[in-house]
Amino acid sequence: MTRPHLPPARLTELVDALVEQGWYLGEHFLPEALHAPLLAELETMASREALDAAGVGRGREHHLRRDIRGDAIRWLDRESLAQRRYLEAMGELQKALNQALFLGLFEYEAHFAQYPPGAFYRRHLDSFRGRANRVISTVGYLNPDWPADGDGEMVIFDEHDPDRELTRVRPEAGTFVCFLSDRVPHEVLPTRYPRASIAGWFRRNASLGGLVDPSH
Repeated sequence: MTRPHLPPARLTELVDALVEQGWYLGEHFLPEALHAPLLAELETMASREALDAAGVGRGREHHLRRDIRGDAIRWLDRESLAQRRYLEAMGELQKALNQALFLGLFEYEAHFAQYPPGAFYRRHLDSFRGRANRVISTVGYLNPDWPADGDGEMVIFDEHDPDRELTRVRPEAGTFVCFLSDRVPHEVLPTRYPRASIAGWFRRNASLGGLVDPSH
């Protein structure tokens, strides 16, 4: 049997936080064996100019807006061992979410994200309420020893009062954030140093319909 990548106790902690407040912040959630090889892979991609400028919108509505977001991305394709192990870990999370909350999550997609100095991502939602596409969002951070003056925090806002900050997430390697895609406004503040992460989304089959709405 394959050894789990994520401790069951941390998965329970995450599920409880989603139910209680719609978001979870876990420091030291991702083990170094997961995040260190991913950072090395991302840095190699960046050095080879193998990242693409990120846009906003999907399909015909997709376009570059540097006044909204400034990161460069590359989608995970399972071609490296580091990627496969990370996706296996997210599979463990998917199973825990489905068993505890009956979400019917069936797919996970994710991409590397590198923010160069000065880059940001203005406040937004990852999905629109009533659409059964992105259901649960995740962000795993890859930069070890993030400097105190590095900035680049992700800000999570109150869904009922979008101007009220709930927390700021320091982008330190091993930190992991998980939240309801259509209910948690968030943004990335301008960073002073290259900032590395993996952003991902669990999806539910659109034929299931409905909304994710655990009790608060």
